[in-house]
Amino acid sequence: MTSVQMSDAAQKKKRIITLILLAFLLLSLSTFLMQREETKTIIVTFPNKSEIEVEVADTPEKLLFGLAFQEALPPNGGMIYIFESTGLNRVTTKEYRFPVDLIWVDESHHIVSLTENVPPCREHACPKYGSGEPVRYVIQTEAGFVKRQGLATGEELKYTLRM
Repeated sequence: MTSVQMSDAAQKKKRIITLILLAFLLLSLSTFLMQREETKTIIVTFPNKSEIEVEVADTPEKLLFGLAFQEALPPNGGMIYIFESTGLNRVTTKEYRFPVDLIWVDESHHIVSLTENVPPCREHACPKYGSGEPVRYVIQTEAGFVKRQGLATGEELKYTLRM
């Protein structure tokens, strides 16, 4: 075999290996994209029968970052944190781009506390907000929502999982 034939054979082998690696990469990427979990949403119904659709913060990333880096909430939208257990759970608005209202809810879906117009925080150390009472959930909505809805502590909310 001449050196030219060996060079052609080596290049052909490199091309085949490159194509195999490319095919493997594309297959891996498509599998990853198809396995992405869909965002879970819950419809929250308030005593006055108004509803909002809230995204469920049910992953460590969502629980840690919440609405951080989002430019705005969709109309009649929000986020609900479902904590691992009932307790004096707290959240922060670090890297939020807009103020929010916080609706603190116990295991029986009753409002135990309301925190209105919580400002976004872009500092290194941001305050943590809590209800002062044991809660299982906190719902974050656009600032002004609590006042517009006339919400009060003790009211019961209804949750419906969107399929």
